[in-house]
Amino acid sequence: MLRLLVMLLTVTVLAGGDHLPRRLTFVDYAARAVWTWRTGGAAEIWRNGFVPTEDLSQMRQDVEQRISSDEEYGFAVAGPLPTPPEKARIRWDDGSTMRIPVISARQALIALSPYRMEASAQDDRAYKMTTATFTTMRLRTLRGMATVPAWRLSFSNLPGPIDHVAVDGAMLGTVEDAVGDHLPPDVMGFEVLDEHTLRVSYGYGICLGRKMSTIRLRADERPDVVVLGIEVDEHNGNGLCAGVGAFGEGVVRLGEPLGSRVVLDAKSRLPICLHWPGPCRAG
Repeated sequence: MLRLLVMLLTVTVLAGGDHLPRRLTFVDYAARAVWTWRTGGAAEIWRNGFVPTEDLSQMRQDVEQRISSDEEYGFAVAGPLPTPPEKARIRWDDGSTMRIPVISARQALIALSPYRMEASAQDDRAYKMTTATFTTMRLRTLRGMATVPAWRLSFSNLPGPIDHVAVDGAMLGTVEDAVGDHLPPDVMGFEVLDEHTLRVSYGYGICLGRKMSTIRLRADERPDVVVLGIEVDEHNGNGLCAGVGAFGEGVVRLGEPLGSRVVLDAKSRLPICLHWPGPCRAG
């Protein structure tokens, strides 16, 4: 129902004012981002759910170096797998807990694969998992440090094990799930210079051989969120173009202190820190 309503709102915006569809503006995207965030369940997950702010896998440096130097690899099961518990519990350092569904060791192995599928055990290029132990790992989350259920996966041809979070995000529900289908982000990251000033990095498309467009950073401030995005003033005329990606950086000055407000990307409607390697700010 939520996705249908968002789609209908988008169609209404596109159809308004003229018989021809018009390009959505930053104001349009920002309004949609705020509405989705407040009504789709994402804000509730952000405040009270499980939102990791670092990688779901942990491994020793020599294991990471071995995998990263391998141009083509896969993972395969080469031993018996234990039956996972139906439920487990996340325990935050502040004493709060959450009972959560867990994934199997096989699912954890697939999550590690760049292909999201298993290699065959006969594949000589595969890292062969010989044992899997249900354990815990320490993980930084939006609500602080937590002890999280995890699988410790050991391999016959790797110098050490790999720990991977055993939380079943698909069953538990994630911010991405609550937001639904979304466009790629315009804003790639931001740095807080002070409570009123953000240094923002962004991406955009340009047409080769045509006059450069003017890019303007925009911010829409609400009591609970700040929405960042860009507006492109086209100087290229109409017709097809050979488009390439480009990147830029600029500074946004906020009218009110950022505080604990969530910073959203207007296009994707997601918190910016979910798609860049900086820390998420509590919301």
